[in-house]
Amino acid sequence: MSAATLEKPVTVQDKKAPARRKKTKAHYYLILIVLALFAVGPLVAVVFNAFKNNAEIGSNPLAPPTSFSLENFTEAWTRGDFATTMRNSLIICLGSVAGTCVIAGLAAFALSQLKVPGGGAVVAYLFLGSALPVQLFLVPLFFLWTQLHLTDNLFGLILIYWATDAPFATLLLRSFLLKIPKDFTEAARLDGASSFQIAWKVVLPLAWPGFLTVALIVALWSWNEFFWAITFIHTPELRPVSTSFLAFQDQYSTDWGLTSAAAIFMLGPVLLLFLVLQRKFVSGLTSGGVK
Repeated sequence: MSAATLEKPVTVQDKKAPARRKKTKAHYYLILIVLALFAVGPLVAVVFNAFKNNAEIGSNPLAPPTSFSLENFTEAWTRGDFATTMRNSLIICLGSVAGTCVIAGLAAFALSQLKVPGGGAVVAYLFLGSALPVQLFLVPLFFLWTQLHLTDNLFGLILIYWATDAPFATLLLRSFLLKIPKDFTEAARLDGASSFQIAWKVVLPLAWPGFLTVALIVALWSWNEFFWAITFIHTPELRPVSTSFLAFQDQYSTDWGLTSAAAIFMLGPVLLLFLVLQRKFVSGLTSGGVK
């Protein structure tokens, strides 16, 4: 029997298969384009409106500006007092990131590497704490903070961020630490290392991608957070950047040109930070197993 007779004949279905695959990929590309427009479209509109006056925004808020003027940016920077609010937000972000990483790192080490009695119940409690809406704690927390003189205080606001961010950060870091082989900790214990030395010198350095991911998430949350900030900070000199938008609203109207320029001031630092560290951020989330 010749080799030619062993070859499988090409059917009509085989010829149509590449066309079907191209058609299927075309659907995927169309969906991705729609999602990209949905995500980028509002940002483009904000950039356009930042260069327009109110009359031009009212006539067509989605059209590109006819002329580029920086007047909205200069006025928004002055009226919103961004020099002060950005400084306050930077202090809040650094304090929140440092405290949350320490609290969540030690808690995650205990839950993943030590035999903690009732560890499963603690993990369930952290899941429950992450799911509950923070508005439930507003009234008792405000009363307690007033008694402790922690209102109108940046440290008092940072304490609230520690409490609200630590449960999720602990669960995220715990997923990293569970992947570390037990051989490292057992070898350190045989060498006479204490639990604190094992955590500080062995386990936690291996989980630096998780700490970087937690730091980015906490920094973004504390930078953009508005509810706790407007509730517990009343002095204008202590307010964070998220409250600067209140300067462009009155009782009956909103200056959308100034609001758009202020949005760029607020989004600029976090967007630049995310673009610089996006690879480490995404790899940290995926390696931690959090979907």
